[in-house]
Amino acid sequence: MTALILTPAERKEHRAGAHHLSPVVAIGGDGLTPAVTKEIDAALKAHGLIKVRVFSDDRAEREAMLGTLADALDAAPIQHIGKLLVLWRPVPPKEKAERDDRKPGPRTVKIVKFSKSGNHRATVKKVKVMGNERVTPGGQIKRAKLRASSVKKKSPA
Repeated sequence: MTALILTPAERKEHRAGAHHLSPVVAIGGDGLTPAVTKEIDAALKAHGLIKVRVFSDDRAEREAMLGTLADALDAAPIQHIGKLLVLWRPVPPKEKAERDDRKPGPRTVKIVKFSKSGNHRATVKKVKVMGNERVTPGGQIKRAKLRASSVKKKSPA
């Protein structure tokens, strides 16, 4: 895998976005172990833009770590400032499982009843209607029934 290549404008935008972030992974005295790489990969999957703190005083070693992480994790190196490394990778879209047995959820409905005399205001009432209920033309809430469909429509032509 190779590191992502960003334009200077994109890199600037990601640097600005990383300003308020706290480091999510810390690299200690053991250096870049497979466990640390795995944690950084998981953080990139979850957040996309992360900061990594390196507890090493050698600047060249930190630069090498940034390049190694970017290449190994297919991420873009955004910034190396002091002992902080900033990496970015686009977050993969989450797959949403569609359920066949899912029914409609509750919804809020406004029921407006006009006065019979016409001199008074209409009364407006907000009601929560569950998925198995319906509002009648008179403003009452009843349990929904399966609508009767035509026999002609059911039979094949």
